Amino acid sequence: MLQANLAKKIIQEVRKLINEEIVIMDTNGYIIASTNKKRSGFFHEGAFHTVHKKDRLIITKEDETQLKGVKAGINLPIFFGQNVVGVIGITGNPDEVLPYAELLRKMTELLIQENFYKEEMNRQNRAIEAFIFDWLELREWDSSFHNRADLLGINLTVPRQVIMVKVKTQTNMINFTPKWLTIEKKNDLFIHWGNDRLLLLLEAADSMDKNKLKKNLYDWKIKLEQNTNCLLTFGIGQIVQPKELKKSFLKAERALHSITGDQWVAFDDELTLEMILEDVRRETKKEFIQRTIAPLLHDSELLHTLRTLFEYNQSLKETAEQLHIHINTLHYRIKKIEELTKLNPKIIKDQTILYLSIQILDQYTN
Repeated sequence: MLQANLAKKIIQEVRKLINEEIVIMDTNGYIIASTNKKRSGFFHEGAFHTVHKKDRLIITKEDETQLKGVKAGINLPIFFGQNVVGVIGITGNPDEVLPYAELLRKMTELLIQENFYKEEMNRQNRAIEAFIFDWLELREWDSSFHNRADLLGINLTVPRQVIMVKVKTQTNMINFTPKWLTIEKKNDLFIHWGNDRLLLLLEAADSMDKNKLKKNLYDWKIKLEQNTNCLLTFGIGQIVQPKELKKSFLKAERALHSITGDQWVAFDDELTLEMILEDVRRETKKEFIQRTIAPLLHDSELLHTLRTLFEYNQSLKETAEQLHIHINTLHYRIKKIEELTKLNPKIIKDQTILYLSIQILDQYTN
C-alpha cells in the first residue's frame, strides 16, 4: 500500500517537472496527495477504475460530469513489481500531458522502489542493533540467538575488536554509513549506538597492527569530517573471542571517555593513569577538584599556566617560551597558584595532586 507521507514526497519531486495539477490516489481510489490540497481525502472514481483495469485512463471533459471527483487529464497505474499500489493523475488537456505522463509514472515507481529499499535497510539495521545489544547482555547463547545471527548474516565465530566512536555533529546521524571505512572486512559490523555514538565490531586477528588500524581510522575520520559537519573521536577496546564481546565494549567505552584536548583516539591497553581515573566515581572526582584547584576554576590564565607547566615537564624556560611571558611572570603565576590552592607545584606530592586535578578536570568537563 502506498502511504500518504511517501505520496506527498513524490508530489514534491514530480512537481518540479510539470506545472499541471497532480494527484496520487491509493488502491481504493481516494486522493492521498495533491498539488491542490483541497482535493486530498476525496474519492476519485477514475483512479478506482484505473486500479482494476491496470491500465491508463484518459479522462475527458465529458467524463467530469459522469465520474465522481475527476478532472480532465490522464490517470496512470503505479506498479511495484506486478502489483498496482496506487494511481497518479495529471490534470490538463490529455493530448498535452500524455507525452510526459509515462515519464512521471516511471519516476514515481523509481521513488517508491528507492523508499522500499531504504526502509528495508533501516529494518535490517534496527534488527542488527537489537541483536548486538543482546549479544552484549546475554550470558548464554540459545538456539534462538544462533538462528537470529544466521538470519542477519552475523558470524559468531571470529574474534572481535570493538571501537566506540563519539560523533559531535549538527547533521543527522542516519547519514553515517561505513562506506568510507577502508578497513571494512566481510564480517565487520557497523551500527548506531544512541544519539551520538557509533559502534564498529571489527573482525580481528589474534594480533593486529595498531599503526595500520590507527591510519585507517584516521583516513575514515578525515573523509567523514570532510563530507559531514562533524568531529569524531575513537575509543578502541581489546581483541576478544565472540562470547567476550562485552569486555571489549567496556574497554572501548573507557578508552573513549579518557580522551581529552586535541586527542582523537585512545587504545584501552595503553591507558595507565586514565584507567584508574575512569574507575573513580563522579562524585569523588567533583569533591577532589573542590579540595584542590577549585580556586583556579575562574582564572583561565592560571589554569592554562599550570597545564602548560605539566605539558613541558616542569621546565620553566620552555613553559615561559610557550606562554610568551617573561620567566619572572611565570614565577609570579606559580606563586599565585600556590597561594590559592595551598599546593606547591615544586613539591613532588603537591605536583601529583595538581596533575591529577587537571586530568580529572579535563575529563570531567569533556
